[in-house]
Amino acid sequence: MPKRILFVCSGNVDRSPTAEALLKGKKGFEVKSAGILIGARRRLSKDLIDWADIIFAMEEIHRAAILRISPSAESKIVVLGIPDLYRRNDPELIEVLKEKISKYIDVEC
Repeated sequence: MPKRILFVCSGNVDRSPTAEALLKGKKGFEVKSAGILIGARRRLSKDLIDWADIIFAMEEIHRAAILRISPSAESKIVVLGIPDLYRRNDPELIEVLKEKISKYIDVEC
């Protein structure tokens, strides 16, 4: 059964979609991304949180937002510590994501 991974950032514009694209189509993974803001491209929801096996939050504020929606999700949240400094598909962002994600899941990005 594929591991279901959810990436969460603020607006679901730059960081989490870039991370989603890294794993999209990789064998053994189902991947989605969401944002915590009202105007997010895909808004974080309890359904998305429940769907995920692992949730990668870009910052601590995203972890807090996840827990407000679903306090029981705490054990599956990993905070990556990636600040909102990057544009979507920025090569530097991709390298940072690969380095941080590889500590938690075994994937050749």
